Amino acid sequence: MTYQHPSDLHRVGQVRDLAKTEADAFLAFHAAVFRDDGVVPRKDRELVALAVATANRCAYCIDTHTRGAAEAGATGQEMTEVAFVAAAVSAGGAMAHGLLSHRLHRDQQGHAKTAPTGAHGHG
Repeated sequence: MTYQHPSDLHRVGQVRDLAKTEADAFLAFHAAVFRDDGVVPRKDRELVALAVATANRCAYCIDTHTRGAAEAGATGQEMTEVAFVAAAVSAGGAMAHGLLSHRLHRDQQGHAKTAPTGAHGHG
């Protein structure tokens, strides 16, 4: 059994019927973001979306924005390169969170020496 099916993308109408206000707001936002008359060209918008979809590991978004990027004129090479941009930024984010973890651990070790027994700092 697989959980992702391309046919799920056709359920938008059914979901809209269940939450019309929210769905309409989302669809209006989506239409505004992917408009053709912005300063950022449609192809670039689709390539950014594809990179984010890749980083977020959303198969549905990868499907949609691969098609959208191709329709907007993106090449296979451009789509492949943005996947590597997404990978690098994701790796950089992991490294940055590693730095945060390192600092928090150091701060907690310093705090543990001065905190009374049983004290917990929740932030």
